[in-house]
Order: sequence, then structure tokens, then C-alpha cells
Amino acid sequence: MRTRVRAGDPGAFAELFDAYSRAVYNHAFRLTADWSTAEDVMASTFMEAWRLRDRVDPEGGSLRPWLLGIATNTARNQFRSNRRYRRAAGAAAAAETAVPDHADEVAGRLDDRQRLAAALTALATLRRPEREVIALCLGEGLDYEAAAEALGIPVGTVASRLSRARRKLRAVTEKDLGKDPGKDRGKREVPRPARQTRGDHTQAIRPAQEGNR
Repeated sequence: MRTRVRAGDPGAFAELFDAYSRAVYNHAFRLTADWSTAEDVMASTFMEAWRLRDRVDPEGGSLRPWLLGIATNTARNQFRSNRRYRRAAGAAAAAETAVPDHADEVAGRLDDRQRLAAALTALATLRRPEREVIALCLGEGLDYEAAAEALGIPVGTVASRLSRARRKLRAVTEKDLGKDPGKDRGKREVPRPARQTRGDHTQAIRPAQEGNR
């Protein structure tokens, strides 16, 4: 696959899109909290991947970390400030928790929306670098080495940012539950970001681990 991508094989890029477009889209949404921006980021990511194809090392494993790294850089350009992310996250959370007035809304979908709203609210408390490692390691299931490759930073930096982000998310979670953030510190791990649903679409947006190839 890497050799074919380097050579500019259109079929290879079609396979790449089929395998990883969902992962890129989900990752972009976690970084921007905006559905339409995530679509733009996804499209730009694959265009940029085509432009950078000659930089792909012919040796190596999955190209998913490479694509997610491009998506991260693209999302940074689209969403540079935490203030803008918090504003978008608040708007998305409000939209997802709004209860429709028709009677056929199923409880499962409402639960998904509430989970999404909670996840967006929690992620909005993080700085951009922390949100990126959370999105990669917890959202997309990358290990430290793959996340470091995607972000172009040392593995130790990934570990420290993830640890800091976990502490912040734990504090937010415990505050929401009315618990003392200092009590039982270190005994619980923050769960992976909640399963997400895209607007009124019925298909759930999940961590794209099925794209690991």
C-alpha cells in the first residue's frame, strides 16, 4: 500500500479513503466540535495526503497515524483558538440535548445525544494539545508511539499530555457528579469518549478501530 501511495496509484488512494475516511472524520469532529468543519477537514486531509504522497516511507505499517496527523494539522488551521472550540462545543452540545417534540424519538438516541453533549463539554475544558492526544489515544485507540508519529512529537510528550488531560477530565467528571475531585484520586480511569452520533443520523460514530489495517 505504501509503495502504491508513493507512486500516486489512484486505486490505492480509493482504498485508503474507504478504509480510513470514517476515522479521519471522527477525529476531525473531536478536534473541532463541528460537523460541517469535520467534513471539510476530512476532504482536505485526503487532498493533502495526495500532495504529500512522495513523503510516505515505503517501509512501515498502517498509514492511519499518517492520515490522522495530516487531519490534526488541518484541524489546527481551521480551529486555532480554544475559545472558538468552546463556542462550537457549546452549540453542538445544546443541539444534541434538545429533546424533539415528536413521540417516536427512541431512548437510545437520546442517550447517545446526552453522551455526546457530555463528551464535548468535557473536551472543551482541555487545551488544544491535550485534546489532540485524547482524540488520538482514546478516541482512535492509537498507542503512544503511533500518536507521537501522528503529531510529530516525542513519545514522552504524548504520555505527559495524556496524563494531564486525564486528570482534567477526571476532575470535570467528579465535579459533575458532585464528588470531591481529590477523593480516591488515581483509583479510576477516565472512560473513552462516549459513542457519538452525527446529528439526526441513525448511524453511530464510533472509534474507527475497524479501520486498523
